[in-house]
Order: sequence, then structure tokens, then C-alpha cells
Amino acid sequence: MPGDERFSLESARRAGERGRLAEWVLDFLASEGSDNEVLAGALAFEGAEFQGPVRLGVDDLTPMAGPDDQQVVVAIDEDDWEDDVDTMGDSLAEGWEPPPVLVSLRDGAYFIEDGNHRHEVLRRSGATHVWAIVMSPGG
Repeated sequence: MPGDERFSLESARRAGERGRLAEWVLDFLASEGSDNEVLAGALAFEGAEFQGPVRLGVDDLTPMAGPDDQQVVVAIDEDDWEDDVDTMGDSLAEGWEPPPVLVSLRDGAYFIEDGNHRHEVLRRSGATHVWAIVMSPGG
């Protein structure tokens, strides 16, 4: 959620410059800001590799989570979804810069693995691009 400076765009850039982007991603996923420990564990186990942050077009990303009335892999109760998006939208209006979204590239398309709410907030705000970290399978 908004406010943890350990997981800013700038901290992601610094981690990338130091060759520690994987550590940044796994720490972020396990934090309250993402609350996605399951994904963090899976990526650590698989040895995923990360690149970025890079700017990608908002419309070039495919959400994998969203309101339960949409075709998504992970359906979220619409009221819960809107509450989270509204809270982040308020923070964005107050100057919050969201952490990069985490995407995977499969079959020529970018899929949002983590950051679906952030993506939606930015889309609604009129942003044309988002900062993203692109992951690829390890091995």
C-alpha cells in the first residue's frame, strides 16, 4: 500500500544498478505493500530473473487480477477492488509514486503478475505508461 519508501521506483532503480533487483522484488512481494508471499516464494524457488524498471504502455499490459465481473485469472470482490483502487487513487493525488508493477512476457504479451491495482489506478488517472519490472523464468 502507499507509503513504504523502501519500495519506490527509485529504490528499484538502485537495486537494479547494484545487481540486486531480484532481492528487491522478493522483499517487495513479501511486504505489506504487495502482500504476495506466495508469488515471492515461487519466484525464489524457480530462480526467476528480473530486468528494469522499464516504461511500458498502460494499454500494453494484461491484468491477471481484477473485479469479479471481468475475465481475469484472479477475481476479486468488486467492492474490495474498488476500495483498494480508491485508496491508492487518493494517495496518487497526494503525490504518491507507485512502485513498479511486476510483469511476465509470454507469447509476445505482458501479463501483470503483481500490481494490478496500481495499474488500474494509473490507467484511471490518465497515465499512458507505467514503470514495470519484467521477469523471466530462471534456469
